[in-house]
Amino acid sequence: MSIEIKNIQKSFGRFRALKNISLGIGSGELVALLGPSGCGKTTLLRIIAGLEAPDAGSILFHGEDATNRHVRDRQVGFVFQHYALFRHMTVFENIAFGLRVRPRGQRPPESEIQRKVHELLNLVQLDWLADRYPGQLSGGQRQRIALARALAVEPKVLLLDEPFGALDAKVRKDLRRWLRRLHDELHVTSVFVTHDQEEALEVADRVVVLNEGRVEQIGTSDEVYDHPETPFVYQFLGDVNLFHGRVHDGHARIGETEVDLAGGADHPESAIFYVRPHEIEILRDGGTGTIAAKIRDIRPLGATVRVELERVDGRGAVEVELTRDQFSRKGLRQGEKVYLQPKRLRTFDGNTKLETPLEVANL
Repeated sequence: MSIEIKNIQKSFGRFRALKNISLGIGSGELVALLGPSGCGKTTLLRIIAGLEAPDAGSILFHGEDATNRHVRDRQVGFVFQHYALFRHMTVFENIAFGLRVRPRGQRPPESEIQRKVHELLNLVQLDWLADRYPGQLSGGQRQRIALARALAVEPKVLLLDEPFGALDAKVRKDLRRWLRRLHDELHVTSVFVTHDQEEALEVADRVVVLNEGRVEQIGTSDEVYDHPETPFVYQFLGDVNLFHGRVHDGHARIGETEVDLAGGADHPESAIFYVRPHEIEILRDGGTGTIAAKIRDIRPLGATVRVELERVDGRGAVEVELTRDQFSRKGLRQGEKVYLQPKRLRTFDGNTKLETPLEVANL
């Protein structure tokens, strides 16, 4: 089931939650709506489901206008962040609920309900919990049961609102990988809301980055991370260092430092350069294109080491990320003076659209 969202607008009083949103979701695709709190992602999900009505625009399911179609007629399964399981019902009865409340003429026979529920329990790998109650389950188990309940009615579209937001980090990581495998098996058109960048990049076929009710960028994980189209996308998806300067005659001028570039338009007035922490090299000897800095803090973080530095020229802090091996080979110490060499610089034109990335030359 494909979904087409056309010029959707939604306001709550004087607050404009969605501002002319348009995007297409292909049949069998898994798409993440990603953005900070209040950006409109849950509102958009609820409009797709029919739980909210747009002020303007339309929602098409497989080419047919579903904007005014009642939620029960949309063939949509919805998984809430806090599970919304019925506490007085067993796991089995929770999953069977959507089948049992169908009109008499559409309700499957009891033998079919039994078969389908056990099939779903096996699918989510929790068949041994059929007789338990939600209060006897862990958070991860409850979320999988909520997903099984949504799948029981065989939805054409599966919608998930921050499905793993209430879980601890380890369970969340395990479940999102499990969801990806489940989707590859079922191929149900799915849309999930998250503010977790890693979750969106790992699970989704495509990511829709939202900000203040507008679409900032739509693309695959690689596209939105490696080729962000706006400063917001660049800063929202991972850590970033900002250097103020300008571009002139093939050089990036950052303070008193000039870095050779492989190309890019001039910014004689001013420019902001964006550099990921892992795109900066720490050197012991200075030279052309390096920035002097002093190591302020060293913080091991699992497989990586974060090094925080203060620029010697007093123009702010810089964060560099190294692998454990890189850090060990360099033998860096707190308080040591070193030199930073960006391996890649990027800037934006008019603070809205990314130019051709400005590559550092001869590295």
